[in-house]
Amino acid sequence: MRRSRDAEGVGVIGLFAAGERGRRAAVELAGFLGPDAVVPDGPVGPALRRLWPRLGSAVFFLGTDATVRLVAPLLRDERSDPGVVCVDGGFAVSLLGEGDALAGRISELLGTTPVVTSSTVTSPLDELVELLDVTVEGDLPACGNAVRNGEPVLLSNPLGFPLPALPDNVGAHGDEAGWTVLLDDRIPAGPPRENLVRLVPRTLVVGVGSSTGVSASAVSEALAELEVRGLDLRAVRAFATLDRKVAEQGIADALDDWGFWHDSTTAPLLSYSGEELAVIPVPNPADLAIGIPSVAEAAALRGAMELSGGGRVEMAVEKVKGADVTVAAARVLPRGRLALIGLGPGGADERTPRAEAELRRASVVVGTDECVAQVRHLLRPGTEVRADGAVPLAESGAAVAFVGRDAGPTLPGPVRAEVVRVTGVAGG
Repeated sequence: MRRSRDAEGVGVIGLFAAGERGRRAAVELAGFLGPDAVVPDGPVGPALRRLWPRLGSAVFFLGTDATVRLVAPLLRDERSDPGVVCVDGGFAVSLLGEGDALAGRISELLGTTPVVTSSTVTSPLDELVELLDVTVEGDLPACGNAVRNGEPVLLSNPLGFPLPALPDNVGAHGDEAGWTVLLDDRIPAGPPRENLVRLVPRTLVVGVGSSTGVSASAVSEALAELEVRGLDLRAVRAFATLDRKVAEQGIADALDDWGFWHDSTTAPLLSYSGEELAVIPVPNPADLAIGIPSVAEAAALRGAMELSGGGRVEMAVEKVKGADVTVAAARVLPRGRLALIGLGPGGADERTPRAEAELRRASVVVGTDECVAQVRHLLRPGTEVRADGAVPLAESGAAVAFVGRDAGPTLPGPVRAEVVRVTGVAGG
């Protein structure tokens, strides 16, 4: 029996085949899937019953009807039963549970066509929404169906968010695309477009400065002016102001009203001292009576700097003056991501969910052949694999995962990207 180093561990991929031809195909596939893959000896039925409690996934080189008859008596709980994939007649069919990603991976390796049989399965767009924590406008399910059906879908990402690997039919397809996905914090110009799904990321910090006793309506009207100037207020991640203005009831009431209309209670009001705001370079300094050159612009930029984690920020809309109030918006710009994942000596049952999530989040995985082989079956179809170049790729704006024996390799100085270190095994 060909077995992984951890064939007894939870998360094992069992490959079952009847006949010498099917077994050769199973052994070949197991070599690509890595050390978690197991090709048991002997008849399929007894081997399946023996391994079933330990399986995370099961792949059958059999017809779908035969596969169903084999697994049906073993099914107990949809939350714990393994995902089942059937390789038959040029197709990789996801029959059960969490087999969809594996079916896609097998199809990529063997040149077959993936078939997802569950009507409730999420599309790559659903995963993208969860990953980026965006607000959705438009018919996401219909667009997701188009993605699953292989139709060309245009993805516009003008701010340059680092994205995971996406299907080949999602990208810069131009005029032939029936659907467009727009990932931006700005309201599209022009008349409404059909078949448009907007993903609104939370990138904006809105600075607010006001006179004493400002009314809530004045603040709300000033915020509305930011929309007139092209910003989607659903993209607000935080508000910011001078510390002495936090007690202004008009500001508090206006922000409560914003939260109600935008179904959000997650945008805090950040506050900064005059000394902090006085040193922030702003595009429109003024001689304010309070002795600092700016409140709205400086507070917006200061808040964006705090939330960026050392990344780049920019002015999105310069100050807008209203009745006794001034507002401005700064943007936290997206940056590349480098996840350093230490695999350690453990097996698949010890791998942490965080490590697996980072692997699925990456569009590029970098590592030695040996390390990549251990995680290859977890990668999204289309994920690029490289032997080196993790830092330059992340600095260029890509989502990169580096896999090695540990998560603590020495980096060549500061990296102009978000860096996260992930222990790949529990207790590591």
